Amino acid sequence: MDFLNSLFNLNGKVALVIGGTGELCSHMAKGLAQAGAEVALVGRNAEKAQQRIDAIEAAGGKAYFIAADVADKAAIQGALDTAVARSGKVDILVNGAGINSPTPALEISTEEFQNILNVNLTATLHGCQVFASYCLENNIQGSIINLGSISGLNPLSRVFSYSASKAAVHNLSKNLAREWANQGIRVNTLVPGFFPAEQNKSVLDESRVASIMNHTPMERFGSPDELVGATILLASNTAGSFITGHEMIVDGGFNSMSI
Repeated sequence: MDFLNSLFNLNGKVALVIGGTGELCSHMAKGLAQAGAEVALVGRNAEKAQQRIDAIEAAGGKAYFIAADVADKAAIQGALDTAVARSGKVDILVNGAGINSPTPALEISTEEFQNILNVNLTATLHGCQVFASYCLENNIQGSIINLGSISGLNPLSRVFSYSASKAAVHNLSKNLAREWANQGIRVNTLVPGFFPAEQNKSVLDESRVASIMNHTPMERFGSPDELVGATILLASNTAGSFITGHEMIVDGGFNSMSI
C-alpha cells in the first residue's frame, strides 16, 4: 500500500479545474481531491459550484470556487492568480470547459461555430499558455490534462462542430507536449467515450442511444467516476512521470469497434 500511495498520492498538490462545475470535470476534481490535492473549481455558476464543493468536502477533500469566464484569457489568468494567492501554488491544470451544438453543417452560422471554437479550443490554448508560463517562471513540474472527446478521434454524426473543435484540442495537446516536454511540463488529453453530460443530452434520443450501445463493447454508458483513475494517473508526476502527448481513452471499447 505504501508503494501505491507513493505513486498516486497528490498530497500537497493544487489543481485548477476549468469547467469544474460540470458533470464530468466535477467528478475528476473530486477524485483529485480524494487523492490529496486542493482543488479550485473554475466556472460561472456559483450555485452549481457549491453543490460540487459540498460533495468534495463530504468525501474528505478540499475545494473552493473561482468565478471566471473562460472565454476570456485575462479571466483565466485572474483565476490562476487567485488560486496561487489562496493555495500558494498550482501544480495541475484541467482544461474541461466545453459546449456542443447539433446544428447541421449547412445551417450553422459563423457566430455559432466561432463560439464553439472559442470555448472548446481557444480557451484550452489560453489555459495552457497561462499555466505553462506560470510553471516556467516558478520552476514547477506541471501537469496539464486537456479534456478531449472520442469524437475528436472519429467524427460523429450530429455534432460536427464539437468533433472538429475536439480534434483540434487533441492536436494542440500533442504539439504543446512536444514543445514543453524538456521543460518539465507534461500535456495529455483525457478522451471520454459516451458519458451522459450537459454537452450531449440534446442529441441522445432513443435511436442514438441504441446506436451507441451497438458500437460499445461494454454495452453501457460510462459513469463519471470512471474517469477518476485516468485523471489521477495523468496528474501524478510520479505514476505519470514519463507520460506526455498521450491520448488516454476511457470509452468502454468504443474506439476499438468497427463492425
